[in-house]
Amino acid sequence: MPPRRPPAPPRDALIITAPGLETLARRELAALGVSATAEDPGAVEAPLSLRDMMRANLHLRTASRVVVRLAEFKALTFADVEKHAKRVAWETVVTPGRRVRFRVTCRKSRLYHSGAVAQRLTEALADRVPGVLVAGAVGEDEEDGFGEQLFVVRLFRDRLMLSADTSGALLHRRGYRQATAKAPLRETLAAAMLLGAGWDGRRPLADPLCGSGTIPIEAAMIARRMAPGRARTFAFEQWPGHDAAAWRAVRDEAARAELSSAGVAIGASDRDAGGVAAARENAARAGVADDIGIAQQSLSALRVGTAPGLLVVNPPYGIRVGDKGPLRDLFAQLGNVARAQAPGWRLAMLSADRDLERQVRLPFAEQWKSTNGGIPVRLVTAEVPAHE
Repeated sequence: MPPRRPPAPPRDALIITAPGLETLARRELAALGVSATAEDPGAVEAPLSLRDMMRANLHLRTASRVVVRLAEFKALTFADVEKHAKRVAWETVVTPGRRVRFRVTCRKSRLYHSGAVAQRLTEALADRVPGVLVAGAVGEDEEDGFGEQLFVVRLFRDRLMLSADTSGALLHRRGYRQATAKAPLRETLAAAMLLGAGWDGRRPLADPLCGSGTIPIEAAMIARRMAPGRARTFAFEQWPGHDAAAWRAVRDEAARAELSSAGVAIGASDRDAGGVAAARENAARAGVADDIGIAQQSLSALRVGTAPGLLVVNPPYGIRVGDKGPLRDLFAQLGNVARAQAPGWRLAMLSADRDLERQVRLPFAEQWKSTNGGIPVRLVTAEVPAHE
């Protein structure tokens, strides 16, 4: 029997999030037994063992990517980049013939041409791993192509940090959302709404403006303890020396932790027939169709049980001036319906406009600020007064 390989030491890693969701990511990491050591806008830093890295990709609901540090060095000149890049163990994360992509940002450094930095790194990579194919540059929030290995390079104050993406497609790509309604909400942001509102899957939930169902689907997955990455693949699975047995054990552990049903009432409704159809299709793909009651109905038709729960909505934002009039009525109706039909519940809302927010006439408290599709948004929550 061959001797077992000793475990690799933990690697410094960045868990990338939408700006404003860092605290939620730290809490999620803590639940996995990982202590984050630093927090920057849009990222949390933590040492990750191989198992930690696998579990982070599989379980984190609010993260966008997990990248691990390959090298860090001072880079005052391109000669510095070339010298240190030749020492990077590129072959640990790239196989010959694979497509690679670099995302380079340069700030407050003598080297400011990101393309020239990427070129030097590419040349060093090609010297150590024959036949690699280099794709074009990728933007801050873009997907990598199928089968491509992304490298994230940050040059800040003349210090270059080179990291390899372990995730592949952004982590909001759970795999279930193929049918979409208008202005779909990313799965990571929907999960952040639920976690930011303090929902743990133990009390009722209703989304009366559900669109394609992302919020109630994420809620059902939380209630059933389903890993968000259970139905997808990750970049690290294509790395040389990938430990398939360890990955299989991590996935099996997650599968054993799943519950057979949500065990709590989760309701979703929308007046738009297309949105309701999309929500049903997406819930079926996610494996939670039996956990969500989905109905086509207007906001005013909302009915919930007597047990206090969470009313959660992502209403239209009304970015254009002409949208404000009808939306004021919608937000006022939301407040009226909440007070009449959900006394004692908590209302959680993604808000992009304080004026519209005020139409609800509830004392909102801000939980976090982020962006959705480039639009600044806030998660606000309020307790709906109970009937006396």
